[in-house]
Amino acid sequence: MAITPDQQTSAMSSVSEMLRIFDVEPDGPSSFVGASDGGARQVVDGTQLLAQSLVATAKTLPDKVVRSAHAVFSRAVDAAVPVRFTVDVTHCGRSMASTVVAVEQAGRRCATVSVLADTPTEDVVRHHVPRPAVPGPTVALPANMPMIGRNLRVVGVADVNDPDEVGPPELHAWLHYDPVPERDDLGKALLAHFTGHLSVSTTLRAHPGIGTAQAHHGLSTAVMTVSVRFHEPVEWAGWLLYSHESIQIGAGMSCVRGLVHTESGRLLASFTQEAMIRRPRVDEATVPARARL
Repeated sequence: MAITPDQQTSAMSSVSEMLRIFDVEPDGPSSFVGASDGGARQVVDGTQLLAQSLVATAKTLPDKVVRSAHAVFSRAVDAAVPVRFTVDVTHCGRSMASTVVAVEQAGRRCATVSVLADTPTEDVVRHHVPRPAVPGPTVALPANMPMIGRNLRVVGVADVNDPDEVGPPELHAWLHYDPVPERDDLGKALLAHFTGHLSVSTTLRAHPGIGTAQAHHGLSTAVMTVSVRFHEPVEWAGWLLYSHESIQIGAGMSCVRGLVHTESGRLLASFTQEAMIRRPRVDEATVPARARL
């Protein structure tokens, strides 16, 4: 049966729904439970689990703010099954605190997220890397990555998935979110959520004939780690610029580093991401495409 435009819109992810999903619910001492949104795929984005882990830590340490996190994704997560987040507070002092969040589904560990939190203090000195001098969002090209409340535009690239879109291994993406959350933890969760979305495309852009349109079909790709650091209070209005640079690809793994600036040039966050990029194994042919890595 054909899907009508109205049905497609009603099934589409939205920023409001993602914020609700990020806002994990307490379920016992140091434990939280959350739902997922896999979109058209059965497999949950690792950065959703990262975002939820940030919120779980913030709720466990309400007198601290999250400063950085490193996530390792070890097993695929089914979007239809609840996910449990168990927060182990490894240290909580007057200034610094740290947690390790165990992300589990059906009793199996799927990811581990290490989080650093602190009590912010005044500056001693201050500087940051400037925003890249790229064209603004009004001249960037709309990208086909639909989410209600999120406007995504990519600088100089019409289709980030197209194997024929060849250029340097870098991508600059402008994003506009509606709503922008007022809570610090949800703002950081929303920033972290997009850090893995264009990294594989950034890497493959430098290689003719290979593109993310082939992911889960002719290519086996998966985000394996994400590290994110928050440099400023995550308050913003208007557009954000996510800048991606692929610094290495080889032996089946890629590495991308990135920055998140406001349109006015304030550096909110930086991130690094490792992804698996390999030819599919023979036994993967029996797995439905929407459930493949």
